[in-house]
Amino acid sequence: MKESLSHVDEAGAARMVDVSGKSRSRRTAKATGRIDLAPATLELVRLNGLQKGDVLATARIAGIMAAKKASELIPLCHNIEIEQVSVDLELDATGIAIVAGAVCSDKTGIEMEALTAVSVAALTVYDMCKAVDKGMVIREIRLVEKTKEDA
Repeated sequence: MKESLSHVDEAGAARMVDVSGKSRSRRTAKATGRIDLAPATLELVRLNGLQKGDVLATARIAGIMAAKKASELIPLCHNIEIEQVSVDLELDATGIAIVAGAVCSDKTGIEMEALTAVSVAALTVYDMCKAVDKGMVIREIRLVEKTKEDA
């Protein structure tokens, strides 16, 4: 049996998936990623010593805001009712680990919102640190958990 892509029709054209026949259910998603920084940059972040301000707080807010805009950024992503988004950033030995969680009660999932939150949080760190670190690497952005609870 050949699997098909839900966002492509029989002729190969992109399309938005019809979810009108689906019932609402509680859905969650968790995504992770990281940005590697030079040791000196990591120390500046730790000490809140960058000229642009508090990197971690700004990246957290940017990630939450981005999750709320996922359907505007990703062409075939449904606009869903988001009930909660969290973005956590943790400094480690080589950079910042990012974890985003999201919850909705809707007809389709919330994984794109969680992935968007991680991505934009990492891009925000990059933007705030680019003046002092030209070697930053954003990597390993992935969905690590997705749940659906039928009502």
